[in-house]
Amino acid sequence: MTTRAGGVPNEQERWPRVVGAPHPGLRPLLACQYAGFTEATEPGGGFVLPATTSVVLVLKMEESALRPPQFVNGVHGVYAQVDGPCAPSYVEIRLAPLAGYPLLGLPMDELAGQLVDLSDVLGHDGRRLGDLVRDTSDWAARFRVIDQFLLRRLNHGPRVSPEVAFAWSRLVATGGAMSVRRLAGETGWSHKHLITRFRQQVGVPPKRAARLVRFDRVLRRLDDGPPEWAQLATALGYADQAHLVREFREFTGTSPGAFLAARQPRSAHDDVAVGS
Repeated sequence: MTTRAGGVPNEQERWPRVVGAPHPGLRPLLACQYAGFTEATEPGGGFVLPATTSVVLVLKMEESALRPPQFVNGVHGVYAQVDGPCAPSYVEIRLAPLAGYPLLGLPMDELAGQLVDLSDVLGHDGRRLGDLVRDTSDWAARFRVIDQFLLRRLNHGPRVSPEVAFAWSRLVATGGAMSVRRLAGETGWSHKHLITRFRQQVGVPPKRAARLVRFDRVLRRLDDGPPEWAQLATALGYADQAHLVREFREFTGTSPGAFLAARQPRSAHDDVAVGS
């Protein structure tokens, strides 16, 4: 497990793990493949959740003292430090920013920054999903159970407003470099109405989402190796390097240099892929 400054690991970089591709009909709704974390994963004593526009579902394979057997982590506009280790083994389902609203069927701002028992969100269905996955013996079958569950949810949940979907697509296309006023003008909504509906369906207001979209571009640039930070800041629309450093601390809890130094080299071979 990668350890950050202060000895706090980043939960998103845990491995070894098993990954599985979701059903084709679900792929636009998921931020990445299903991930199953195994008993071989170092447990650690606590971890950091970086800021994210994704809603994360966690289904434990084994019980642990902290957190419910299945739970939802809502959108986090800033990083969160979580006490205690992860469960020894669990499945993680990372929903794309526009997927939480239709799949979970409630306003995303009610979940923002919260860790909530999935049963409190979905009732009996939430508990049943956890039980079905735990009662299934292999990873491929577990991923198929999740496919079936999410496909059923998709057919019965609310729909994201076309205006919110358009606003999100514009933020992504511009790397977060669009003002809320301009977004509102392009959607035809008032400034206030766009903020209200966007927060309801995504979980954070559009200005915060724009900052997270821009920061995601920073993280993806780090895959190419250590950058020249001042040049990177200018290229991605930050006022200066100090501005980028402040964003790093707010979204990851550490500095850019410490974040990069803590990263461990990793390739696709570190994951074990199974058919779903």
